[in-house]
Amino acid sequence: MTVVRASLDDVDDLRGFLRDVDLTLAGLGEPTVQLWIERDTDGEIVGSTGFELSEDRRHALIRSVAVAPRHRTAGTGSRLARNAMDHARAAGATRAWLFSRRSGPFWQKLGFTSADRNELAAALPDAHQVRLFVETGQLEREVAWSQRLGDAGR
Repeated sequence: MTVVRASLDDVDDLRGFLRDVDLTLAGLGEPTVQLWIERDTDGEIVGSTGFELSEDRRHALIRSVAVAPRHRTAGTGSRLARNAMDHARAAGATRAWLFSRRSGPFWQKLGFTSADRNELAAALPDAHQVRLFVETGQLEREVAWSQRLGDAGR
């Protein structure tokens, strides 16, 4: 299977996939949110990944990293997460951030460390997920993670 850049035609399928795995849907169709998907031979999405850059392009909010339950083996999630980090780095980001209440150990294996959620929100105030969490009060319940982009997590 190959990871390909998601198009606007993929957004409805991706929205359904992310809803099924209980991830945030905010901003999926917006041009600032860069997304990639992986489909099986039947055309079903089996994995996704993406990010959104800060206005100064130094910070990336890694988001929508998910793998369908039946494909959660052999490092698929790590490969997808690294794909987003590599693309964010290539776009100029020097720090990756993310929210995850359930998958801390996964992200720690990729070099992420616990971070201050308010610092994340200050670095990426215009990111769709950040705006949603601030507007709804959910930010205070979130767990933030961060990693300097370079050779970390490789």
